[in-house]
Amino acid sequence: MASLVSTVGLRVGYAGRPLLPAIDLAIEPGQIWALIGRNGGGKSTLLRTLLGLQPRVGGRMERRAGLRVAYVPQRGDHDPAVPGRVRDVVRGGLDRGWSFLKPSALLDRGAVERALAATETTALARHPFATLSEGQKQRVLIARALAGEPHLLLLDEPTSAMDPVNEEAIFSLLHDLSHQRDLAILVASHQMSFVPRFASHVVMVDKDDGLVEIGDRVAVLSCTACRRKYGDLLPHA
Repeated sequence: MASLVSTVGLRVGYAGRPLLPAIDLAIEPGQIWALIGRNGGGKSTLLRTLLGLQPRVGGRMERRAGLRVAYVPQRGDHDPAVPGRVRDVVRGGLDRGWSFLKPSALLDRGAVERALAATETTALARHPFATLSEGQKQRVLIARALAGEPHLLLLDEPTSAMDPVNEEAIFSLLHDLSHQRDLAILVASHQMSFVPRFASHVVMVDKDDGLVEIGDRVAVLSCTACRRKYGDLLPHA
C-alpha cells in the first residue's frame, strides 16, 4: 500500500528560508509518529507544512489520492463557548472531513455516534463542552476529528495542561484508535513520557542545532543526539 504522506528532501521554513535540514519520511497506515523537540524547535512549522497550511520551502511532499486528514490543535485554540454541546462540537468534524456531496443525514449521525463511542464520550453528548474536565475536552476534540473518518490524524500538544493520569489515558486512547482503525497518527509534543511506550516512529527536530532525526522508535531514541538531549527522560528507551 502506498504511503499516506511521503516527503523527499522537504525543507520547511518561512519567507523562502529553511528552518530545518531536509526531511525524508513516509507515514504508513497504523503507525504512531511522535514529533518531538523543545518549544520553538520547529515542530509546529513542520506540522503546519504537513497539513498544507504553510508552503514548503523546498523538496517534495506527496499525499495518497483521496487521503482524509484530521487535525486536533492545541486545546487553547478552541473556543469552549462555541458551539455549546459536546454533540455539536463533534458534528463540526463533518464539515472539514467530508465533501459537500454528503451522504444522508442518517449517515452523518452515524459518523458522529461512532466517533463518540470510539472516544467513550457518548454519555457526555448533551453536556456543555465548557463544563468538561481537560481530559474529557480532549477526548471530545479527538471525537470531532474522527467524525470525518480520517486516514491520518495529527495532534498538536494533545496533553498540555493535563495531569499524568489523564495524559496516560489520552495516549492509551490514541494507541487503541490506531490499532482499531488502522489509523496513522502524528503527535507533536515536547513531553517525552509517551514516546517509548506508544510511538512506533519518531521525528526529532531542533532548529538551533540544525538537527533532524527520523526513523523507527528504537533507532531514534538510541541515537547519540537523542540520548544527549533526552536521555534522563527516557529511562526505558
